[in-house]
Amino acid sequence: MYSKYCFMSHFNMSIPHQLSQEDALKRIQSLLGEARKEHADKISNLEEKWDGNVGQFSFSIMGFAVAGKLTVTPSSIDIESELPFAASLFKGKIKSLIEEKAAELLRK
Repeated sequence: MYSKYCFMSHFNMSIPHQLSQEDALKRIQSLLGEARKEHADKISNLEEKWDGNVGQFSFSIMGFAVAGKLTVTPSSIDIESELPFAASLFKGKIKSLIEEKAAELLRK
């Protein structure tokens, strides 16, 4: 029997910031709300649940289900996720887009 992650690929990254942990958390939470509005044509079923500085998220994008965890620390935003194997082919592009958006969002 296959694990439910049999055809998944790990996606982890850490994005440094120089904001207070509280400010970084607020900005990340607002970003998820904006993504829901701006990319409604590509992203569906976006859900998020926060417990302090740790957020669980899930969504579908172009037919792929994605889920993971965001942890906002005093010095970084850590992302842990599992990508469908087919989407893992775009890991580099995904990482670049996240880094670009994060740099803009987390600027003092």
